[in-house]
Amino acid sequence: MAATIPDHTVLHPLAGHDRVVLLRPLVSDPRIQVGEYTYFDDPDGATRFVERNVLYAYGPERLVIGKYCAIATGTRFLMAGAAHPTVGVSTFPFTMFGGTWTERTLDIVTGLPSRGDTVVGNDVWFGYGATVLPGVRIGDGAIIAAGSVVTSDVEPYTVVGGNPARPIRRRFDDADVDRLLRAAWWDWPVELVTEHVRVIMSGTPADIEAVAAAHGLLAG
Repeated sequence: MAATIPDHTVLHPLAGHDRVVLLRPLVSDPRIQVGEYTYFDDPDGATRFVERNVLYAYGPERLVIGKYCAIATGTRFLMAGAAHPTVGVSTFPFTMFGGTWTERTLDIVTGLPSRGDTVVGNDVWFGYGATVLPGVRIGDGAIIAAGSVVTSDVEPYTVVGGNPARPIRRRFDDADVDRLLRAAWWDWPVELVTEHVRVIMSGTPADIEAVAAAHGLLAG
């Protein structure tokens, strides 16, 4: 029997469940890049992800999200436009109100340092109501606990939680993380992912490494 593989170009991959959207076919903003099969779940307007869940995206900084990520309801990415100046006494954003205020302070705002792009790896799970601050980098295989506020970078295959989010545990030891990063199953052809989907869900890092090696896909 031929394998049935979900279509990564379909906006709603689950028939009858409009609360789930694949973000790659949804997002057209050039500052937001999303990998295949990454989905967002929201019972109240999943198709409004860019408007409601990527906030303060006024500058050139990009939001980059990898493949096969699961993003729960209420997850928000705060972009660099959320920052207020802290170089002097007041943090009030005079510049945004126009007129003389803008004329006299625009250079202060445009001169603020940027933390750069916000980058999310592959196979990252965001729990309900997580918040990611500007310029954060989240590694492959990480888990962001519900309600977390991620203020700093997250290592691959690390579970973080809290406000600010702190490491709770590593999902695997260093050797196994290395195996998984070199195997990079999310970059396999989708037919190979489909063939080994049970191993990906329930196997060990050594199992994933073996599949990648057998198909010449193991890096380094």
